[in-house]
Amino acid sequence: MVSSPWPMRVGLLLLREARESDIEQLLSFRNDPAVNRFMLRTSVDPRTFRQEWLAVPTSGTDFSCVAEVDGTVVAMGFLDVVDGMGQPGMPKRTEGVIGYIVEPGSTGKGVASDLARGLLAAAFDRLGLRRVIASCNADNPASARVLEKAGMRREQHGIEDSWHAELGWVDGYQYAILAREWHAIHSPERTLN
Repeated sequence: MVSSPWPMRVGLLLLREARESDIEQLLSFRNDPAVNRFMLRTSVDPRTFRQEWLAVPTSGTDFSCVAEVDGTVVAMGFLDVVDGMGQPGMPKRTEGVIGYIVEPGSTGKGVASDLARGLLAAAFDRLGLRRVIASCNADNPASARVLEKAGMRREQHGIEDSWHAELGWVDGYQYAILAREWHAIHSPERTLN
């Protein structure tokens, strides 16, 4: 079993495993309508949400974390280890999928950018993954900028590829970065300080 990549400092953020005492704060902004505008899963069941977060420390593939500033949780980050595509016999668990949700009062302050960089650093520098992907709604230019600033490249523009209950069919972007690309542009000291 792979050990947790947390805790980690990135900019002003402390990325760490969630505690049970964090879950109500996470849930408060996860189910906020302003946050859910760009989410495909527009709300979560509190009981299921709690169970999912409490299961993270024992998972071999879910390395989700919380981001705090000065002791206050301001965001949640998702890092799932998955199998890539390929023929039988290919290596398993070589890829990651990242995502993030920032508390509305903390947007526009670099939280998402630092969190995305931290998730990528964890994926490549601590978990040894080969490739990481992330997706966002095409109508969310702030999220696209976060992923591009982190060094990811847009690989796909899906035209009306996702259904949103309020918006109808929406376009999505998929981003990716390889470990060799990450290491070519980021040294651990420069990335995390």
